[in-house]
Formats: sequence, C-alpha cells, structure tokens
Amino acid sequence: MTAPARFFCADAARLRGDALTGTAPYGSVWILIEYRAGWPVNGFDGLDLEPEVRARVYAAAQALHARMLLIRRHGRRRPDEPPRWAVLRYDGDGAHRQRWGVWRNDKDLAEIVDALDSPGERDRPPVVLVCAHGTHDACCAVRGRPVGRALSDRWPELVWECTHVGGDRFAANVLVAPDGVYYGNLDAASAVTVVEGHLADRIGADHLRGYTDLVPAQQAALSAVLRHAGPSGRHDYAIEETVREGDRWRIRVTGRPAGLSAFEVEVRAHRSPPLRLTCRGLSPASAVSYEVVSLHVG
Repeated sequence: MTAPARFFCADAARLRGDALTGTAPYGSVWILIEYRAGWPVNGFDGLDLEPEVRARVYAAAQALHARMLLIRRHGRRRPDEPPRWAVLRYDGDGAHRQRWGVWRNDKDLAEIVDALDSPGERDRPPVVLVCAHGTHDACCAVRGRPVGRALSDRWPELVWECTHVGGDRFAANVLVAPDGVYYGNLDAASAVTVVEGHLADRIGADHLRGYTDLVPAQQAALSAVLRHAGPSGRHDYAIEETVREGDRWRIRVTGRPAGLSAFEVEVRAHRSPPLRLTCRGLSPASAVSYEVVSLHVG
C-alpha cells in the first residue's frame, strides 16, 4: 500500500490560484530578537526566558500591537558576538525608525520595553526578513531557506531569517521593515529581483502581498494601481477615500508626485469554501480574497 503524498500548503495554494494581494497583516511596530538555537513552534512565546522579563516585554508589545519575531543570520554562526534585538517602527510618510541593542542574558531584553517608548534612529536601511520558521510550517523552511540564502549572499548586512510572519501558503514570504511591505510566492531568483526593486524604491505588483498600514481592500486597490501604472515608490500613492458597501469597497488612490494619476478602484471580497490553508492545520478554514472589479483613471 502506497503512503499518501505529503501535503504542502504552498503547493496547494498555487494550484488553486489563491489570491496574493490584500494578505499583509496590519501593523507598524516590529520587535526582533536574535535567537540562534532552535526556534519553538510558537516563536517568542516558547522561549525559556525569565518569567518577569517575558511578561514585561510581552505586555509592552501587546500595548502597541507590535509583532514579535525571532531572527537569525542564514548559515552564519558568530559565537564571539552577542545576539541582537531591535525595535522597528513605521510612522508613515517615510518616517521609519529603528533602535538596536544586544543581549547577553534575559534581563538585557527588558531594554526592549524602554526602546518601545523612544523614537529611535532615522535614515537606517530597512531590514529584509525572510520567514524560515520550519517548526511552524514546513513550507516556510522548504521555500524560505533558499530565498534566505540568495538574499543573504547579495545583502548580507540587511537580511535575516525570521519566525512566522503570516500567510504560510504564500511561502516564501519576505517582509521589509520598517517599510511595512510584504511579498510572497517568491523563489531565489524572484526574491533578488523584488528586493532589488524595493531598495531602489521601485515597488511593483508582482509578488506584492500588501502594505501593512493599509487594510486588505486598500492593499488590493493599490496593487491594482501599481499593476496598471507600473512600479512606483513606497509613498508615491496614498489612499484618499474608502467607502464600503457590504462586500464591496470604492477606493480612491491618489498619486502624490507630479505626473502620477488618481484612480477610482472598486474591490469586492470573496470567501472561499473550507480549505486546508497550512501544512500543520488539519481542520479546513475559509479564506477571504479581494478582487478588483474595476479601475478608472481620474
């Protein structure tokens, strides 16, 4: 008797044609903690930290709805250097802030709490995070680690592997923070092309999941504008107006620099039948996707 083939959620999503746009989780603050040992399935929550430190950091993160990610360099071990932590913050309109530190024991991580209350440094290059959290989802390792290798070879100081960022079935996933831009369905070659464009402030619709300061329908509308008008800068377009009527949205997207047009975009939400959405999740669940019904210039 032949054993059943192993299920991979990213393979299934591609076969189904799952919509990528409109799937970036909302958020503007990220806490990164370098952790070189094996990652627990639940990331930070599974670390064996001093309870008081864990509670303080967790409470401060929750108050700001910050996403907590464990990070590591791809394939590199640096035992002589202490692991690092960072607080990344997106303040809108290009105002990005970062604060970095090191930790040698659990108590050092309490500095994260103070960092969440400080503005941090501006004008630092963004951090490129590649989800490679194999204990959380097999596709994140199978597809994420080759992408992490390719990007690390090109930008060794910018790129980190990280724990779960959401959307396992879109692996390999890349988050550029604190820019707040998610990309998915990447392989090694496409990831290098996408990140190269991002770092040149030329973001295109291909592989774009969305901007984390927008809700899903707005993400889908902006992606449609980029697909129509071509790659553009992270802040070249703004959502001017959003009107919701049931499962439909009318969204006005306005170009900021001279020469860029305004667009009226209609978006409709669809709920899928129950599907197996992750490698580990055995119970089917529905997913909401966002379809652009119409796009008009002006």
